[in-house]
Amino acid sequence: MTVRCVVFDVDDTLYLERDYVQSGFAAVGAEARSRWGITDFADHAWRLFEEGARGNIFDLVLVDCGVTATPEVIAALVARYREHQPAIRLLEDARACLDRLRGRVALAGLSDGPAVSQRAKVAALGLDRWLSLLIVTAELGPGLGKPSPEGFRRIEAATGESGAACAHVADNPAKDFAGPRQLGWRTVRIRRPGGLHAGIASGEDVDLEIVSLDELSERLGVDAPAPRANSIDTMGERL
Repeated sequence: MTVRCVVFDVDDTLYLERDYVQSGFAAVGAEARSRWGITDFADHAWRLFEEGARGNIFDLVLVDCGVTATPEVIAALVARYREHQPAIRLLEDARACLDRLRGRVALAGLSDGPAVSQRAKVAALGLDRWLSLLIVTAELGPGLGKPSPEGFRRIEAATGESGAACAHVADNPAKDFAGPRQLGWRTVRIRRPGGLHAGIASGEDVDLEIVSLDELSERLGVDAPAPRANSIDTMGERL
């Protein structure tokens, strides 16, 4: 069946998530400088991240700097991280791929993560230029993030496309592909260098693995010259 709808994940699919992390650390570092005079917070946090620390980086940095990491302090820094305006950009292969697909298939996005962060990323990347619908799963309600198929069902309802006419392009084999596979979608894993999950092997729910989005349109067989109207008209529609 011809693919008529392509749905993209955002983090590590259209840009490198590590760039968002570094941007967020810079924002939190400015807060730490203002509050406590800590001048190297961002650099310290980045070193820990590169060493594999996850989930408690702000606690570790504050302790090393002699600041008590109370729950209130950590909550404030996490909020600053999530609410900052990210300094990120589309990867060149992502931009070129979106340009090739626009007008040929329905284009949408589906992303996990805190709603305020994901909406800020969408705005910073300018995705409304290409994606006519972007579902942030945090806005759907508890338990409806990936691997739930709920977000994908809503895209089917919005586009009128379903099953093998739809393809999901994402990076994380732990959660990104089980939901669309339940609905009979095609699944494409982008395993790009620098991605946070690049070292994890793909599972049986991945149909196709690529290292660059330059490969996508040809591998999906959607390089036909005749454009089509996108099935969705409203960016950011809350379904």
